[in-house]
Amino acid sequence: MSEPIVHLIDDDEAIRTSLAFLLEMHDLPVATYASALAFLEVAEGLTDGCVVTDVRMPEMSGLELVRRLKERGVALPVIVITGHGDVPLAVEAMRAGVADFIEKPFDDEVLLSSIRMALDLRAETDAQAAERRRFEEMLATLSGREKDVLRGVIAGKMNKVIAHELGISPRTVEVYRANVMSKTQANGLSELVRIALLAGF
Repeated sequence: MSEPIVHLIDDDEAIRTSLAFLLEMHDLPVATYASALAFLEVAEGLTDGCVVTDVRMPEMSGLELVRRLKERGVALPVIVITGHGDVPLAVEAMRAGVADFIEKPFDDEVLLSSIRMALDLRAETDAQAAERRRFEEMLATLSGREKDVLRGVIAGKMNKVIAHELGISPRTVEVYRANVMSKTQANGLSELVRIALLAGF
C-alpha cells in the first residue's frame, strides 16, 4: 500500500512552499496544488491521505471543494485553513464535514497534529470520540443563560445583538461569555466554536 499523501491546496505559492517544506521535514509526503480545480482533476480514485486547503481562494473556495469531493464520493478527510477568524465560515466548514479547521496564524504543531490525526482515521475516530465526550461534559456545566449566549456566539452575533435578544445588558453578555470561555477552556473564538460543534451543540 502506498504511503498516505497530504494534498496541500493554496493559491499563495509562498505558503504552499513553506507548508510543503514543513511537512517534508516531518516525514509527511506532500503533493501541492495551486487551486481547488487543479486538485479536483486528480481527486477521483484517491483513497489514502488527507487534504489541507485554504478556505478563501479564487475560482473555488475550500468549502465548495469539500462539497464537490462529497458529490464525487472522495472520502479523504479535509482540514480547512482560514485566515479571517470568520466564525460563520468555520461553522459552515464543520457542518460540511471537514475533519478540522485551523485559524491563521497557527503553530506548526497544531497543523501537524491535525494532519496526523486525519491520516490515521481510526485514531481520529477514537480521539474525536474521546474529545467529543470531554466537550459534552464541559458544555453540560454551562447554565441555561450561558448556553443561550453560546448559541448567539456560534451564530456570529455581536454581544449587543445577543444582549438585545436575551433582554440583558451587553456587560452581562460579556460576563456570561467569559464564563463560557473559562468552563470550556477555549483559547479563543475559533476553538470555542470547534468545541461546541464537535460536542453537537
